[in-house]
Amino acid sequence: MTDLETRVAPRRTAALRRAAPALLGYAAVRALGLLALALWSAARDKSAYTLLTARWDALWYTRVAELGYGYEVRLPNGDVHSNLAFFPLLPWLERLLHATTPLSYADAGLTVSLLASLAAAWGIFAVADHVYGRRAGVCAVLVWALLPVGIVQSMAYSESLFTALAAWSLYAVLTGRWVIAGVLAALSGLTRPVGLAVVAAVWAAGLASFLRERGALSGFSFVRNRSAAPEPGAHATARALGLLLAPLGTAGFVLWVGHHTGTGPLGYLDVQAGWRNGFDGGYAFARFVADKFTSFPSALAGLGLVVGVALLIRLYVVCVRQRQPLPLLVYGGVVLALALCASSYFGSKPRLLLPGFPLLFPLALALARLRTSRSALVAGGVAVASAVYGAWWLNGSGPP
Repeated sequence: MTDLETRVAPRRTAALRRAAPALLGYAAVRALGLLALALWSAARDKSAYTLLTARWDALWYTRVAELGYGYEVRLPNGDVHSNLAFFPLLPWLERLLHATTPLSYADAGLTVSLLASLAAAWGIFAVADHVYGRRAGVCAVLVWALLPVGIVQSMAYSESLFTALAAWSLYAVLTGRWVIAGVLAALSGLTRPVGLAVVAAVWAAGLASFLRERGALSGFSFVRNRSAAPEPGAHATARALGLLLAPLGTAGFVLWVGHHTGTGPLGYLDVQAGWRNGFDGGYAFARFVADKFTSFPSALAGLGLVVGVALLIRLYVVCVRQRQPLPLLVYGGVVLALALCASSYFGSKPRLLLPGFPLLFPLALALARLRTSRSALVAGGVAVASAVYGAWWLNGSGPP
């Protein structure tokens, strides 16, 4: 064992021990959700395994892993659903596991998702612990696990993988590890289009760091760095390299799609248009909500949507007032903007918001301020409700 391994191993063990309550709590919540899904599915004579691995987007990912890109479905209305809309990192990992283990592509996707969800929980804890302390870190992980659409974290989808990469990239930024932040940002950009949010966070942090060094942002603190400061020259070089690496994943895949389809550098937008996905500043979503108020029963759903959007915006305002570090504010803001302002399937918006964990930190801080017995009671009650909702949802309309 080298000297470096001798130093690193105890630090990793200590970090895992510190995060253990959060990870155990997360595993318990997700296990409850999977148990509820299994029982509900059995009662409906459905397969919980199929719902987790071979429905909706999970099926598209396994097709990419098995057949590669080029598969498409032409709908009667003329729309073209191409698998080029799906970013490649999850299918690559599914293919790798399938090639090196007895796992099927579907099993590999589920395995990646389950492991990535634990890595995401640890990353969320690391970020919240670094900024607010251990108790808040544990509560942040629990709040993320308790989300009504939290069952998606256990599906063969890319949300868990993306959240893990995003969380650890943000943690690397907060602790001054620029190259690691850039590499993880690039990988997140190979996972989902919202990888742009991670790139924006890394670049914003890098620009702020550069300006602070020159006194332009004196007194403005956007990181709480507990590690020893590197030499100025090494720091600047690492920061520049991290900023260069960050956008390579998103840019590389988008440019490849344009080249592959012969439609130019922005050909990926044409692929998304075939799915009726795009960015219109929220116009289509606003019309969707407004149409709900044309009749009384649907008006209640419209009111719920308005309240939900208002609460999300309110949460972001609280994040700003609580002076979250700049990378978290940028990341959370871009995730929120992309989810609300995209003209995609409106039922998928809660799932698209799942990676926006910094938006949950005000709720985590509120939970952390309660006595342990009361916070456990609140978390337990919400866990049951979330598990039941997730089971009902996947056996019904499910995540589009």
